[in-house]
Amino acid sequence: MDAIEAILSRKSSPRQQEPGPNEKELELIYKSALRAPDHGALKPWKFINVSGDGRKKLAEAALKAIEISDPDKAINNKDKILNAPYRAPLIIVVIASVNKESRIPEVEQILSAGAAAQNILIACHSLGYSAIWRTGFLSFNEEVSLSFGLNKNDIIIGYLYIGSTEKKIEAPEVSNINDFVQKWS
Repeated sequence: MDAIEAILSRKSSPRQQEPGPNEKELELIYKSALRAPDHGALKPWKFINVSGDGRKKLAEAALKAIEISDPDKAINNKDKILNAPYRAPLIIVVIASVNKESRIPEVEQILSAGAAAQNILIACHSLGYSAIWRTGFLSFNEEVSLSFGLNKNDIIIGYLYIGSTEKKIEAPEVSNINDFVQKWS
């Protein structure tokens, strides 16, 4: 699949099943992530690769973090939090590792991590996998980041759930570019 076709045909899929990408495919996926735009060559990204029993570890760390930061939310969403990592055989936690000493603004570093996440989604799609980028209360949360053993400058910007689907994914809606583009001629 060529790059334009992959971009135009990619659509999120909320639930995946086995198989997920193999090691060779994961290497391509991560190489794609590392090609994201990167002002200042800071490489402001980290990734946590979660699969197999790691999903239980992710569920427990997430619940612990939410219990600390918002006990009511933890109580009301306990089953959802504990079951979430089992919606796909692979989850890639995408982290913006912000260098606060850099002259590059923090927002640019976070956007760079977002571009890396998008590259992962496109790479997965072009390899025949389905994926979805999820955020929610487990993203942009310092307690969650710290419970995952990350630094204070690390910001979880999302969880990419990746796997396969037997369900036919309908083509994405085609938007009219004139609704979004202004022309200054």
